[in-house]
Amino acid sequence: MVWRGGLLVGASLLLLGFAALGLRFYQQAQVALGSVQGCSVYRGLPPGWPGDPLAGMQQIKGGEFTPGSYHGYADERPLGAVSVGDFWIDRTEVTQAQFAAFVAATGYVTEAERDGGGALFATPSAEQLNATPLSWWRYVPGASWRQPDGPGDADATPGNLPVALVTLADARAYAQWLGNQLPSEAEWEYAARGGVTGEPLNDTPLDDQGRPTANYWQGAFPLINTAEDGFAGRAPVGCFAANAYGLYDMIGNLWEWTADRYSGALQGHANGDPSALRLLPVAAEQHQVIKGGSFLCAANYCMRYRVAARERQEGDLATAHVGFRTIRRLGP
Repeated sequence: MVWRGGLLVGASLLLLGFAALGLRFYQQAQVALGSVQGCSVYRGLPPGWPGDPLAGMQQIKGGEFTPGSYHGYADERPLGAVSVGDFWIDRTEVTQAQFAAFVAATGYVTEAERDGGGALFATPSAEQLNATPLSWWRYVPGASWRQPDGPGDADATPGNLPVALVTLADARAYAQWLGNQLPSEAEWEYAARGGVTGEPLNDTPLDDQGRPTANYWQGAFPLINTAEDGFAGRAPVGCFAANAYGLYDMIGNLWEWTADRYSGALQGHANGDPSALRLLPVAAEQHQVIKGGSFLCAANYCMRYRVAARERQEGDLATAHVGFRTIRRLGP
């Protein structure tokens, strides 16, 4: 009788375990991305991925458009119409879980892991702010995609966060593993616009009630972050509503690598009248275009949480505010 009772108890616990697991998958299937509830239960792996190479991607019909804006910084000013072909694009930024699967399958070692660290954000003191340019950045030994907040418990990083501390080479290696590429600057902006044109694309991302609709810095950067959007740093992918093409976090959260070298005016994050700022040439081979802004973009500094905004980034620098997504082009 004791053995039977133990067997019954064991079977009951096993059934409860399966029920809990089934409930978790049911919840994931029922709660869509685009809300804090949805992103919190997402595991970071699209259903069917990576067996289905298009899992978690959205097809975009190409066309002609004019990138840039006359309402932003000088390096955003339109240079003319461009055409893009049809392509598929990741609906979310590449997640920690997806990148971990890539590393497990290939044994890939990122540049930050080989170099021994990366650049992390840290709120400076008033003295540091006055004494040192870009005083909010720290090179932290041991920081990598596995430990994006610095040395500690790597297992504490949720799989639904966008992967950070990845360089251009790291992003390209992941894309190639899937048979994908990084988007060009034009392809990225075309997708981010979601078929929409006009002034709203240049506005601070707020809803009709004045609430943030993306993960960016609210408050006086870099000292005060009121986190009205609910996140002081990276947010899980898909916590905010998608654009008209069904793409999440094209604005804010993390900057995203593109396939293009940076060219044009070299311009800082200072606000005010962009035309009054001193513009300097930049060596194209030294910088890559990143798009979309990040959780560190604020109204008083950067203001690049807009689809037309662009910034430069050293291709071999792993930082806490840059990630990526991939595309698959269709046809020639």
